[in-house]
Order: sequence, then structure tokens, then C-alpha cells
Amino acid sequence: MKTAFMATQWQEIRKMRKDPLLLGAIIVILLALILFIIYPLIKVCIVSFQAGGKFSLKNFRDVIVYSNGYYVKAFFNSLWIGIATAFLGTFIAFVFAYSLTRANIPCKKFFNLVATIPIISPPFIGALAIIMLFGRNGFISSTLLGMTNASAYGPKGLLFAQILTFFPVAYITLRGVLESISPTLEDAAMDLGGNRFTIFRKVTLPLAIPGIASSMLVLFIESLADFGNPLVLAGAQFPILSVQAYLEITGMGNFAKGAALAFILLVPSITAYILQKYWVSKKQYVTVTGKPTQSSNNVVSPAARWFLFGASLAIALVIITVYASIVWGALAESWGNSSKITLRNFAYVFRVGWEAVTDTMVIAGLSTPISGILGMVIAFLVVRKVFPGRRFMEFSSMLSFAVPGTVIGIGYILAFNQAPFYLTGTLAILVLNFIFRYIPVGIQGGVAVLNQIDPSIEEAAVDLGADSSKTFRKITLPLMIPAFFSALLFAFVRSMTAISAAIFLVSARWKFMTVQIMNQVESGNIGAAAAFSIILVGIVLVAMVVIKTILRLKYQTTSSILSH
Repeated sequence: MKTAFMATQWQEIRKMRKDPLLLGAIIVILLALILFIIYPLIKVCIVSFQAGGKFSLKNFRDVIVYSNGYYVKAFFNSLWIGIATAFLGTFIAFVFAYSLTRANIPCKKFFNLVATIPIISPPFIGALAIIMLFGRNGFISSTLLGMTNASAYGPKGLLFAQILTFFPVAYITLRGVLESISPTLEDAAMDLGGNRFTIFRKVTLPLAIPGIASSMLVLFIESLADFGNPLVLAGAQFPILSVQAYLEITGMGNFAKGAALAFILLVPSITAYILQKYWVSKKQYVTVTGKPTQSSNNVVSPAARWFLFGASLAIALVIITVYASIVWGALAESWGNSSKITLRNFAYVFRVGWEAVTDTMVIAGLSTPISGILGMVIAFLVVRKVFPGRRFMEFSSMLSFAVPGTVIGIGYILAFNQAPFYLTGTLAILVLNFIFRYIPVGIQGGVAVLNQIDPSIEEAAVDLGADSSKTFRKITLPLMIPAFFSALLFAFVRSMTAISAAIFLVSARWKFMTVQIMNQVESGNIGAAAAFSIILVGIVLVAMVVIKTILRLKYQTTSSILSH
């Protein structure tokens, strides 16, 4: 069996030797994935299991006994917040998605637009808004309710921020799941005498269960990996592991203990990722019938429709209040003290932080197209080609999705701070980090498109004499344009709003907007932080409009991962 496998692999290698460009591309991509994804993780493992140059569990023992189990408490706090975010965020997202896909409520486009706003903003903007609304000088807590000792810090404030930040991710997933369930199944159940609640309980909900489970695991991973909201809101009384790993390295300079904390953070993230990718995703149901999918019956009663409309309106109002407070904070002279309208905060950003704005745009502008093209190439290789290492390429390229940014940041510091890969403090380390961190969405989109394209189209091009490179450029890539631009958009948004890995890699030479926002929040300059956030969201919106305009005018499509 093993001999036959090796013979097959050797046969594939011999085939690829006839196409040296393809062989070269596969080798270069595999080496790049090993160097920029696997190697940093190996360095985290080596440093965490090493003391005095030898294998040791000392770092983990130090973590366990430190300050009467302070880090153990941080670990369980991280799990608790992750699980609560997964359950509550998915529940809210399901209500929102069900209302828009099944209840035929008014203003569906408006609700869809509001739900996508948190995706294009920095992940900690919710934390900033919570301080502005519910903190000591908060508009609601202090101005409206007259509370003098209000505090937005701790588990309640953090959980609220995590749900606000990540529920749109579950919403997009669940909306796609519910739209893929043919309404004719519910029609058939109603024709057989089922009442609306029974149809929901026996037909709709069971078909959506795999999507719900997948969303919960994704939200658990996102919450566990998040760094911005915990850094702003968690505080010393409610430690979170990702923040403690950061403080251990930047505050104490203890790389060994920081790596051990990162390794501990990595275990539940990777476990949830493997469950999501190799177990839950295999249980998706297909309900495509080939018949008209427009429902003829109404599966939601008028009373339930208005209840769901009210729930969706309440969710939308919370989101609008949060972002309105950011706009107001940017324009207010002094948040909590003077509401006089001024542009002083914006003037401060342009005077002091303009370098961070331009640096961020340069870093995102360089990493985005490379990430998008690399994602399409990897998708093409893993779907259309058979070669040794194909499974490894697929797994390692998608691994960035599961690894918390804090772990990636620590891994890059450890891996690239000495010869022959000395990149610390350079533009290259930031660009490379963003390229390999955000290729999974491009790969997912490319794989989904390729699975819908008949391979015989490409085989015809090969039969006519085109090599793999020409076939990809002239045939495959044009068919993948919507997925390509979606990948570009996602990579640009994430590159502009990243914080968890970037905060380890910025330097005096290369500044980053989100790190500047975080610094302003920590120094109590809320107005400047809000102004920075508005400018950042404005840049992202302009990029979205440009990409959607190109898609509409040149390719007659408006497909995007951020809208449906």
C-alpha cells in the first residue's frame, strides 16, 4: 500500500517536470507557507518548551503558579467569554438572519447594511463606544442616569463588546445557510397540516443546525483570539490570556513565559478549528431541488413577523447608537465634559497621526493584492492539480484562520529577529504577516467558485496547447473575478483594522492606525481615538465603493463577501 502510494507520488512529480513553471510555483508556495506560517508557530512551541537551552516544562509550571493562579484564571476567563460570545452572538445572529430571510419584514436592506457595519470597523471600536456610553463620564450612565461611579470595565462590558463585534460574522454565515434551505420544504410541511412552530422546530431548525454549530465555533475562535476589546475593557480584575501574553512580552520582556501563554491559547483555538473544518462542515445539508424556490406559503405568522421586526430594530438601534457615539465623540470638544462641536480632534489626528494613516495605507495597499492573487493560485492548485504536498498546502494555508493574532505576532517576533531572517521593525514583516494571515478567505472563495466551473473548459485549453500558467491567466482567473475581488476587499478591510498581531510588529519606522487608536484610548484621549476610527472607517468605505464600482462597470457583478 505504502509502495503504491509512493509510486503514485513519484508519477505525479514526473508529470509536473514537463511543466516547470507549475512545479516552481508549487515549490515556492510550499516553502513560503512553511516559512511564514509553520515556522513562527514552531518557534512559539520551541521557546515555550525550553529553559536553559534544554527541553523543559518550567515555563508552564511558572505560568500555573504565577500569583496564585492568575494566568490559570485568565485562561478560564478567556474560555468563559469565548463560550458566552459563541452562544449569545449566534442566537442574536440567527434571530436577525431568520427575520431577514423568512419573515419578510420591512427595511431588509437597511438591516442588512447595519449588520455589516461592525465588520468594516476596528474590532475594539465597540469597547471604545461602551466606555463613551457606560463609563464614568458615559453619556447614558452619567449624563442620562446621573450615575457617579459607573464602570464599563469587567466581564459584562467585555461580553457586550465581543457580541457586538463578532455577531455579524455569524449573521453572514447563518443568512447564507437559511437562504440555501429551499422554502418548498416548509411549504410541503405546511400543506401536510403542520403549524408554523412545528415547521420551524421540525424542518427549518434541524437543517440549520450544522450552520449554527459552525457559527458558534467560528465565534468562539474569534473571541478567544481577540485582543483589542480585552485590552481596553477586561482590566486587571478580569484577566484575559491574549492580553496577558502581550503584557508578558512587551511589559516584562519575558519571551519564554509569553510563548508558553501563547501556546496555551493556541490549543483550544486549533481544537475548535479542526472541529469546525473537519466535522461540522461535513454535516452541511443540501436542499437544492431544481424546482422554483420561491415560497408560496407564509411560514411566519403576522404577530411573529412584527415581533421579529421589533427584535431586528432593537439590534439595529444598538449598533447605530454605538457608532453614532463614535461620530459624536470625534466631534465633541471633550467627551463627558463639553459637547461643543469642534474639528479639533481631526486636526490633532492630521497633525500628529498622519504618518500612521499613510503607513497603514501603504502596508494594506501592498499586502492586499498579493494576498488576493496568492489565495486564487492556492485555490487553483488544491482544486485542479494533484501533487505531493497538496493536503499540506491546503491545511497550512488555512491555518492562519485558527491561530490567534497574538500567537502569530509572538511567533513572528521569535522567528524573524535574527539572521538569516532578520525582519524586525521593517515594512516587510508587516506586509508578509498580513499576506499570509488573510489568504484563507481568498482560498475559500476561490475553491467555492472552482467547484462550480466544469474542468473540461480548462482541459480544452490544455488540449489546444496552453500550459498551466496560460490556462490559469486566460481561462480560470477571469472566471474567478468575483471571488478575487471579494478576497481583495476582505484582505484590505482586515489589514486596515488589524491589531492583535500588528501591535507586536510595529516600530518607530512603521506606525499603524489601530495601534495609534489603542494608544489614544489608553492615554484617555477618547476624542482623538474616535477621530482616528472615523478616518479609518472612511478609508475602508472608499475602498469598498471603488471595488464594487469596478465589479459593476467592468464585470457586471456586485458580488461581495460583505453584502448579499
